[in-house]
Amino acid sequence: MIVQFYTMQTPEEALAVIEAGADHIGLTPSARGLPGEIDIPTTQAIMQATAGKAIRVALTVETTLPPIVEMVEAVRPDVLHLCPLTGTFGPEDVAELRLHFPGLPIMQAISVAGRDAIMEARAYESLCEYLILDTQAPDIAGIGASGKTHDWSISRAIVEAVRVPVILAGGLSPDNVVDSIRMVRPWGVDSLTHTNQPLAAGGFRKDIAKVRAFAQAAKSAGID
Repeated sequence: MIVQFYTMQTPEEALAVIEAGADHIGLTPSARGLPGEIDIPTTQAIMQATAGKAIRVALTVETTLPPIVEMVEAVRPDVLHLCPLTGTFGPEDVAELRLHFPGLPIMQAISVAGRDAIMEARAYESLCEYLILDTQAPDIAGIGASGKTHDWSISRAIVEAVRVPVILAGGLSPDNVVDSIRMVRPWGVDSLTHTNQPLAAGGFRKDIAKVRAFAQAAKSAGID
């Protein structure tokens, strides 16, 4: 079971999360007011510090090609996570992006808000190496970071309907990750909100004890 954690904000934090059991680490190089976003130089520093230690995933909510291309060229992630709002960056846009980076694995976010998500997942399946199933937040300009679960039966149907690895996200914590894995049977699981430690001045950092507990629980769930 692959475990992925968002979002790293310093090289030291990224290394601690990897040591605690992360297979994938998520970075949010952005200036959109997204949770845990960082600038390009910080992203590059994290990439350099973690080379060869984990799969580095860079997230974007952009809906046009130029800013995505610019970010990828600056950051050079191992995986590009596309999570703009549903309907704003369609399969044809992903196909065009492929022409710029033919060898770059893409992780496409799917908002699981109803059974339409199954057809949405099928539409992107042939264009992406991974799908990540998440819960939409009403106040964030992208799919995810809601801290809330969704209907896992729909996620299970997506896992059964597609032929690419699926990562389950959306409100997962050390307390519910085993149940989610046994219900959905994904290839991997992802955590942001429920492995964070809020800071008094605002924002957050990763709670390494919760990261470790999440990773250990996920890997003990008994699902390969």
